[in-house]
Amino acid sequence: MKLNKLLIHVILIIVSITMIVPFAWMALTAFKTVTESTSVNPFTILPSKWITSNFTEVINNMDFIKLYLNTLLLIVGRVFFAVMTSTIAGYALARLEFPGKTICFGLVLFQMMVPGQIFIIPQYLMVSKLGMLDTIFALIFPGLVSAFGTFLLRQTFMSLPRDLEEAARIDGCNIGQTFLLIMMPLVRSGMIALGIFTAVFAYKDLMWPMIVNKNVMPLSAALAKMQGQYTNNYPQLMAASLLACIPMIILYLIFQKQFVEGIATSGGKL
Repeated sequence: MKLNKLLIHVILIIVSITMIVPFAWMALTAFKTVTESTSVNPFTILPSKWITSNFTEVINNMDFIKLYLNTLLLIVGRVFFAVMTSTIAGYALARLEFPGKTICFGLVLFQMMVPGQIFIIPQYLMVSKLGMLDTIFALIFPGLVSAFGTFLLRQTFMSLPRDLEEAARIDGCNIGQTFLLIMMPLVRSGMIALGIFTAVFAYKDLMWPMIVNKNVMPLSAALAKMQGQYTNNYPQLMAASLLACIPMIILYLIFQKQFVEGIATSGGKL
């Protein structure tokens, strides 16, 4: 038994180190010179001289306040709409009876199976026809609905006993009151899990922001534009990447308990 625990701990330590090394390399490179960052010497791990000019130049050349704001609006908008629409649609597909219910759920599953890149052209045309290119709405648009979220919340609602709804209706609640006051609070863990996944996917979304926006960009697109065609200033790129990680690190530290709880349960337990 002790040998099994030791083996598990060794594996976890190896996996943890594997995950930490890229972040540590990024942080150390941010304090190096260009020459050191491109050195082929395998023993050049720590900077010979710790410099902060990379951060100063990046901050002076990039409007990080605006980039942080755009990214925050992108995340908040997608999380809000994804959780709201998925909760309503999930409840309808799980608890209500209406014509075409099976077909609707089949379309949700079909969208989950198809690569998201297929929808880029029609989504771009829709945003363009609305005259909303290069706006915050254009960034949020693909996240107005979520097939994965609808499926997740539908399965969460399916796990709840029907006695709850019957008792609510006996007490005089209509469908809206039953949904808002009885059922929705019980799927809070599933909503938190969906919010976490949506926030992470929105934060690292790169292709869509670079297609629809030229000026209103989140952090991911701004970092991608720092890469040159022939050469890269790796210390400045890593410094900008380190600054871009700060919001998500702070967010995780603040909501660490909810993150772990939401992902662990994923709406499967109450």
